Amino acid sequence: MSRHFTVAPWPRSLTVSSLLGTILLFGVGIASYRAIPVRGGFTHAFGLGVTLVLPALFVGSILFMVRGYVLEPDALLVERLLHSTRIRFVGVRVVRADPAICRGSTRILGNAGLFSFTGLYQHPGLGRFRLYATDLSRSVILETADRIVVVTPTSPQAFVEHVHRLFPATRDVSAE
Repeated sequence: MSRHFTVAPWPRSLTVSSLLGTILLFGVGIASYRAIPVRGGFTHAFGLGVTLVLPALFVGSILFMVRGYVLEPDALLVERLLHSTRIRFVGVRVVRADPAICRGSTRILGNAGLFSFTGLYQHPGLGRFRLYATDLSRSVILETADRIVVVTPTSPQAFVEHVHRLFPATRDVSAE
């Protein structure tokens, strides 16, 4: 009874931030590599280490970008480039589409626009939640007893309807 949902298409803001972020990471990386003062020794090794952080950020962002979602009866799989992140669900209590939920949210730890929006975020009314998103205007909130997850499928309504089929006791607070 699992079902695949495609991730929402990238909005212009994510495309621009990903493009600019890539240019900046590689531009600064190349410039910092050229600025390493000495060949050999600690200074060179340290400079090289600092320089390699930038391409590592790029590779990490690419590997953890959100490509889709699979809803299973006991889990949500967030499809990434080469793997999936499995989030165990023990009964979803509330599901709702809320295109404005990310406005006013604060990023605690994560990626805020290099190929996706992912990580741990805080919202004044919702509390802490995990975000796995591309187009924030298509946000769907899933609440269980121990976690809150926000995803952005292409069709938020179809996603919400499927959650209701998997978890008949789930409330849709947007409909109340």
